[in-house]
Amino acid sequence: MTEQTTPDSPPAAAAKPKEEESFWAFLVKLVLIVGIFRSLIFSPFNIPSESMLPGLVDGDYLLAAKWPYGISNYSLPFSLPLLPGKIFAHQPLRGDIVIFKAPPGNDVDWIKRVIGLPGDIVQMKDGVLWINGKAVPKQRIEDFEVAVSPNTHCYAPDFQKTRADGTVVCRYPQFHETLPGSPGQPDKDIKVLDFGAEKQNPIPGFDADNTPPYVVPEATLFLMGDNRDNSMDSRFAVADGGISFVPQANLVGRATIMMWSTDGSAVWYEPWTWFTAARAGRIGHTF
Repeated sequence: MTEQTTPDSPPAAAAKPKEEESFWAFLVKLVLIVGIFRSLIFSPFNIPSESMLPGLVDGDYLLAAKWPYGISNYSLPFSLPLLPGKIFAHQPLRGDIVIFKAPPGNDVDWIKRVIGLPGDIVQMKDGVLWINGKAVPKQRIEDFEVAVSPNTHCYAPDFQKTRADGTVVCRYPQFHETLPGSPGQPDKDIKVLDFGAEKQNPIPGFDADNTPPYVVPEATLFLMGDNRDNSMDSRFAVADGGISFVPQANLVGRATIMMWSTDGSAVWYEPWTWFTAARAGRIGHTF
């Protein structure tokens, strides 16, 4: 009788190193893909303040496009110092909502709207924005309302109102402005809040509704919040908590789409509150 033989089976131990090697290779590829996506394409940001009301509310989470203004160290995760400067740099358009590294530390992300481009003259007169010697058209429209929540508190007690259904809201004076377009671009319609001169940011000796003319230097931007009386922006010196003129090199990205919004009432160990806290009507909003 002839004895049958079978090929030796590879030992199980030999397969294990290959599986581990495959896992680590996959993990490295995943990290690289995510890093490239966040650095060059889109990156998430959250809104931690109310300086951009009425368009952006505390608790909003948006995606910022990283490529429109070029790529720099600030575009990379942790602002890794790997690039010599800004690559493929492009100047933003007047009216763009931009995310940038705020002076003087250049280590915290802020979000504001582009108001002045290099060479522009920007000034506030009696609460009206002037650009290059011309008043920006400003028209009172319906009040803006946002529900009071853990993420939202009224700027002053007299702004707090109660709707007929019992919902407590903050009701603010809202205006329509038409910003002059960038060269070759159409004018841009925006909505802003204006609380009035008596409720503006309390900086001793400085009236943010009546400012000197600011001449925007080359390679910088003049940025403002849409919540005109509750925004520390380019009207204010860095020493006073503002940002003065922001270098274009500090730009990180342009706001594009709202991917989530929460009123702050969610509790992590109560999953149903993740949905009841969502401001569903804000999701998908574009800029």
